[in-house]
Amino acid sequence: MEVDVKEFEIQTQKGHHLFSVRYASKNNSNQIIVISSATGVLQKYYSKFAQYFAAKGFIVYTFDYHGIGESGKSLSELKKNTITLTEWGQNDQAAVVAYARNENPYAILTLITHSVGGQLIGFNSNYKLIDKVIIIASQTGYWKEFKGLHALKMFFFWYLLIPVATPLFGYLPTKKLGLFENLPKQMTYEWASWGRKKKYMMHFYNPSEYFFDKLNIPMLALSFSKDSFAPKQTVDWMTSQYKNVELNRIHHTPKKGKKHVGHFGFFKSSFEDPFWEQTHQWILNNTFQ
Repeated sequence: MEVDVKEFEIQTQKGHHLFSVRYASKNNSNQIIVISSATGVLQKYYSKFAQYFAAKGFIVYTFDYHGIGESGKSLSELKKNTITLTEWGQNDQAAVVAYARNENPYAILTLITHSVGGQLIGFNSNYKLIDKVIIIASQTGYWKEFKGLHALKMFFFWYLLIPVATPLFGYLPTKKLGLFENLPKQMTYEWASWGRKKKYMMHFYNPSEYFFDKLNIPMLALSFSKDSFAPKQTVDWMTSQYKNVELNRIHHTPKKGKKHVGHFGFFKSSFEDPFWEQTHQWILNNTFQ
């Protein structure tokens, strides 16, 4: 089935524009998906996944957070960017959900999140517009929840790299380190403040901005073996913050001789079988088999 791909911009309540892409086909299943990316991961990373679902009749929206990719434009603009991590949820993710709902008022809206995207749901001021949520490897970043070398890496990230490099450059130059896209300074400062605390973002709980316990919709939460960015216990913690959802929690370990999915594999076409069809079935009937 041929998929139509349309690029456009969504204006947020804060006044900035998010570069977005809409995937659709002539099929119509009355289903929409919004994909909320991992930290510093460009939306094009999710394009094959989006096209797969568009061919099945879904309308799929992807976007770059403010300061990332086409929503960032230049380093000079990035240095001026004051967006926070909380605002990526309450403003950016919320704006795309609202846009998708406005275009498709009677469709079922599933928010699919990757890594930090699943953390941001709890700040999404438009959470009432969402019918279902899937979180892929979304975790706490508290460094002591990690083991061995990975705990040291997280410690270095929160206590040394961000505090030293960010004020020096005016942004976090993660592209220079071969990690992911460069990040806005205020976003990284807030992220680091979370990562140093046992309760992560919950250490800074604010009832007017935190909606984690207000979600009471179906949620599928997936984690994967040998995922150093989101080991099982960190995803368990993050999932537990959504106390009132109808939870389907799955930790995947491959059979002998099969590849590990890791942190980024789920959205790669090499893992289309079986995960994408399993995801499709969960959206339709709440079963993941």
